[in-house]
Amino acid sequence: MVDSSGCPVRRVAMISVHTSPLDQPGTGDAGGLNVYVVETAKRLGARGVEVEIFTRRTSASLAEVVTLAPNVTVRHIDAGPYEGLDKDDLPGQLCAFAAGVMRLVASVPEGHYDLVHSHYWLSGQVGWLAADRWNVPLVHTMHTMSKVKNRALAEGDRPEPKGREIGEEQVVKVASWLVANTDTEARELVDLYDADPQRVRVVPPGVDLEVLHPSDQADARARLGLPVDAEVLLFVGRIQPLKAPDVLVRAAAEMIAADPSRRERLVVAVLGGPSGSGREKPRALQALARELGVADVVQFVPPQIRPELARWFVAADLTVVPSHSESFGLVAIESMACGTPVVAAKVGGLPTAIGDAGVLVDSHDPAVWATELSTLLDDEPRRKMLRDKAIERAQGFSWEATTDKLFEVYRHACEAEVSQAATVVDFSTVPTAVVP
Repeated sequence: MVDSSGCPVRRVAMISVHTSPLDQPGTGDAGGLNVYVVETAKRLGARGVEVEIFTRRTSASLAEVVTLAPNVTVRHIDAGPYEGLDKDDLPGQLCAFAAGVMRLVASVPEGHYDLVHSHYWLSGQVGWLAADRWNVPLVHTMHTMSKVKNRALAEGDRPEPKGREIGEEQVVKVASWLVANTDTEARELVDLYDADPQRVRVVPPGVDLEVLHPSDQADARARLGLPVDAEVLLFVGRIQPLKAPDVLVRAAAEMIAADPSRRERLVVAVLGGPSGSGREKPRALQALARELGVADVVQFVPPQIRPELARWFVAADLTVVPSHSESFGLVAIESMACGTPVVAAKVGGLPTAIGDAGVLVDSHDPAVWATELSTLLDDEPRRKMLRDKAIERAQGFSWEATTDKLFEVYRHACEAEVSQAATVVDFSTVPTAVVP
């Protein structure tokens, strides 16, 4: 694609080492990053940009090359065992992954790719090498940062390793441009990682407004087998301490203790699968629900494809996002697009995502959450007001708008590269001094 300035952005190499865009979000290491990569790649492809996504092969059955969408291909790289490799083990496979990328594209001509866009710090390490080898700009999106996560650890969760922190610092230093989800994340890059503010651009994620939109709640509940008169609280995300689904389960127990009649109508739906340190005790949340005496009101649902996820959002009265850390909080915007108000922790990018179209809780005390949730469930006019605000606010977060801004970053990166190359001195034209 060539824009009006004449700067070409024809081919982009995206790198996503630790999770594939083909994986179902909501379990393992698949989440908002996967959605971001898929949605931006598809829209870049629709604009005529060829996007090649390099990711690690996690099954022998995966083809080497998979077409994701027009102009978008996924290339699988062999690096380490296909299955059973934890994300914390992946730094040891970065050399193998990088070598696989280099071998795969060894036959392409110089200038084949216009830039590299890496996602997450592991990919940034590979992107650093690839961009240097191909002499193109490196655009990097952190998605999450160890220094931020370690400042907001859930009780009992383990901190991110020092090696990740060092790796992130290296990527920040060498990247041509850094893409942040929010102004808050941009400040964190500058304050915590000493990023050059002139090389940081804010590009908010989006939402697929064609799939995620308001519809009839009664019909959605009927299709999901939920009582039409239930009070439905929804959690969507990976089940791990960082996402704090336990706060919702504990809050539900507090709500029932305060009003035993609520047990007859309360439904707490938890959509997702174990991830991160949550995989060490994959049934811990179910055990907690039994221990607190609320197993009868908590439903555990596996990750859902987008149309089914939309149905769950529509069916819910409130979506609950109690995370300890979120770079943006894509689930919040997706819920709002479906007309379901959000009650979320006041952390990271969630205040930016939600604004005044939801409720922000500055605590992780289950009793505080129980009060907020009960009060809002009992106040239908306020929920209606928040519903209207949520729908309106979500309209400003489209993937088309995200891709517009992302392409601007790409364009500036390419322009800067061309400008820098033009300033290189041609020493063949410089007079040689004569030594007497």
